[in-house]
Amino acid sequence: MNEAVARMLERYESRSTEDYTRALREVFQELALLGLWRAKFFEHAAFYGGTALRVLHGLDRFSEDLDFSLLAPDPEFDLARYLGGLERELAAFGLTVTVTAKPKSARSAVQSAFLKAGTLEHLVTIGDGRAVTRGIPGNQTIKVKLEVDRDPPGGFTTETHFLLRPLPFSVRSYALPDLFAGKMHAVLFRRWKKRVKGRDWYDLVWFAANHPALRLAHLEQRMRQSGDWTAQEALDEGAFRNLLAETVGALDVDRARRDVEPFVPRPEDLEIWSHDFFLDVARRIEIV
Repeated sequence: MNEAVARMLERYESRSTEDYTRALREVFQELALLGLWRAKFFEHAAFYGGTALRVLHGLDRFSEDLDFSLLAPDPEFDLARYLGGLERELAAFGLTVTVTAKPKSARSAVQSAFLKAGTLEHLVTIGDGRAVTRGIPGNQTIKVKLEVDRDPPGGFTTETHFLLRPLPFSVRSYALPDLFAGKMHAVLFRRWKKRVKGRDWYDLVWFAANHPALRLAHLEQRMRQSGDWTAQEALDEGAFRNLLAETVGALDVDRARRDVEPFVPRPEDLEIWSHDFFLDVARRIEIV
């Protein structure tokens, strides 16, 4: 195994096959960011979402996708032009990965690509290969989805973060109050039929505990773009807090807990979740 990749994997206390697979996925994510930086992707886009929180700010749950936003709307932006360099970057570190772009759709502002690697092929190089790979089908893959919003709402700011592994490079990201606004939009309006994305609620608690400032103007821009705020007047703090309280009241707490349990290091920490708990969390949010 490449020495730099081995050092990156040493950060993890991996014991099970699932642990090793998650660790490898996160190594792929960080190397993908390095490849995008080399391709000057961050001159046009910023990193946001759950993986940005984990990689840049220490969020303690696993996140599977890499989410990006252009700095300004550009319907002609083509993610595919950056993928060859990303694939070569991963190959330079001894990883056999394919990166493919999903065809652009005129109906969607989001452009996607998928990074795929053979799980078995890569796990055999880690530790006791026989124990780590036991029971893994030969065709099982590790997947990382990349998504770029080509029509981002306005009102956000960005900042530069420096990463040192596997070598020094930089990533442009949304500032934390704007990351919080994006997460709040998901908490309030993301709907998957009857499924609740508990990861959004977990991240809400993390923000309230660690970075409670939320940029209301950016949340309003997101709500206007999604059609969830159509009033002529600006979204004010009172309207926001009423909306959040209503959303908490309608939350299926048990479903939310079950959704996020596989992604957190201590599922027992979720036992405290309740409507009263989330109402208390909501009161800790600071509007900027």
